[in-house]
Amino acid sequence: MIILSWILLSSCLPTASSLAPAASKASTPLPNTPPATFPVLQRRRAVLETLSTSILNTLAFNSLTAFPCNAVQDVPTNQAATSAGRRMCHTDTNPTRTVVECVGELRQDGRLSGVSATENGVSCSAVKNPSRFSPPWTYLTETSDARVAWKSLVAAVKGVDDRVEIVELTDEYLHATIPTEYPPGLTYDDIEFLLRPDDNIVLYRSVSRSSVFVYPLTQPVSDKNTNLNRLEKIRDILGWDELGMRQEGSKLI
Repeated sequence: MIILSWILLSSCLPTASSLAPAASKASTPLPNTPPATFPVLQRRRAVLETLSTSILNTLAFNSLTAFPCNAVQDVPTNQAATSAGRRMCHTDTNPTRTVVECVGELRQDGRLSGVSATENGVSCSAVKNPSRFSPPWTYLTETSDARVAWKSLVAAVKGVDDRVEIVELTDEYLHATIPTEYPPGLTYDDIEFLLRPDDNIVLYRSVSRSSVFVYPLTQPVSDKNTNLNRLEKIRDILGWDELGMRQEGSKLI
């Protein structure tokens, strides 16, 4: 910008020859400087100083107004590190904390989504993130009839907490929501179940929509394993088994 301004300025200033008559009125010229060019140099120097000061002041003002230190920035982005690996995210940030809410991670193409390192929860599909992986359940300890097992599961989800609301229910898929317990003041946890009758198993996913990051932490503030504990409570009601090593949950704050 400054270079462009200098080029435009140079083209607009008069040449030395056009100012030659003014040379006789000028003060003592600089050493080794032709007298006719001294007024031109003085004028260019003065204009450049004024122009540089104006540009710097403008840049400083714009940076202050664009990023006020005491204001909340509303940043809808999927590119921030705090929303890496997530979809349809919305970020609110201020000097004390960053809150990321994502709503685009429910079942897609008949499969449950995983859980990224930037969110709280567990999923049977989080095979790339062992700290968020939890093994499928088998209902064979109760029945070999998938329809009976599914009916039992729906009843257990409804009975695990009075605040649970079933949003979608089919013969093989269940989506429910419940207010997030921790960290407080957030939105909802999404709970999903997917029946696989050919394998006699049920897949699941329970994840908080919102994550809280407090500087300098790069991991979200823990949900204190509320998603995992809720799923375990449902499984205990059913009396079903896990097909793998039990997820111990987060040890973070």
